[in-house]
Amino acid sequence: MKTGRFPPPGHQADPIPFRRLNYDFAFEWVEAPGSLEALLAHLDGLRAADPLHRYLCTLDDIAQCSYTSGHARSDERLEVDAPENMDWDAPAELTAWELACLQHRVQQLASPELAQTWSDVCGSLNAAPEDIDSLVSVNADPDALLDEVVYIQRLPVPSDDLMIAGQPNGYFSCDWDTFQNHAVIRHLAAQWSYRFFGMGAAWMGFVRQAPLGSDEARHLVDELRTLYGSDQDNEVLQHPAWQTLEQLLQTQRTLLLGYTENMGDY
Repeated sequence: MKTGRFPPPGHQADPIPFRRLNYDFAFEWVEAPGSLEALLAHLDGLRAADPLHRYLCTLDDIAQCSYTSGHARSDERLEVDAPENMDWDAPAELTAWELACLQHRVQQLASPELAQTWSDVCGSLNAAPEDIDSLVSVNADPDALLDEVVYIQRLPVPSDDLMIAGQPNGYFSCDWDTFQNHAVIRHLAAQWSYRFFGMGAAWMGFVRQAPLGSDEARHLVDELRTLYGSDQDNEVLQHPAWQTLEQLLQTQRTLLLGYTENMGDY
C-alpha cells in the first residue's frame, strides 16, 4: 500500500500523479491497497487521529464513480445555484462554495420530508438473478472489487451515514438514487450496526465490529432478499446464492451491496 496526500486547493505543491476529479474533499490516495481489511485498518487510523472528521473511501472504478457522482449532485433536491459573481479561479471562493454545497446536501438528506425508508427502496432496483450471483461473488472476494487506486475524502459531516453527502451517487434512472442509498445506509446502521465506509461506481461498503451470528445472518439475508427482489420475482427471492451469503456474513465483518443495474459489470 502506497499513500499520498492531495494539497489543499490553491496551495503550492509538487506535481501529484492524480487529479481530484469530482471528489471535492479528496484528502489522500492509496495505490495498490492490497486488501479491503488493510484499507479498513488505514481508515481506522485516520479516524482515530482526527475525530472531528469522517473518512469515506472509493471502491470500484474511481473514474466512473466520479462521473456519475458529478451528475447525481445535480439532482434538484441536492443542487445549489452558484453565486452570479463566483470566481472559479479563486481557491478561497471555490473551497467555500464546495463546503456550502456539502452542507446543503447534508441538510437535504437529513430532512424528514425528503427521506426515503427501507421499505420504500425494497423491490425498486429490478435486480436479476445474475445480480445476486454478483452480490455473493463480490462479498466472497471483496479485495477484487477495489480499484488500483482508492481515493479517501476527509468530510466535515456529523455522522457516518451523511458521508454520502460528500459523494452522492445513483445517477441513472434504473439505479437507486442518493436518497434511496441513504435509506439503505441508515437501516443497516440502525438495525444491524453496519457502518458505511465506502462508495464506488456500483457498490457501497459497510463494516461492523464483528461478524453476524447465525440467526442474525439469516434475518439480514431475508431482508436483503426483499430489498433486491419483489413478490413477483421468485427467481431472485429463491436464488440459492442467498444461502452462501448467509454463511459469508458469519465469517466476515464487511458487507458490500450493489446499487446499480447490472452491478456485476463494474
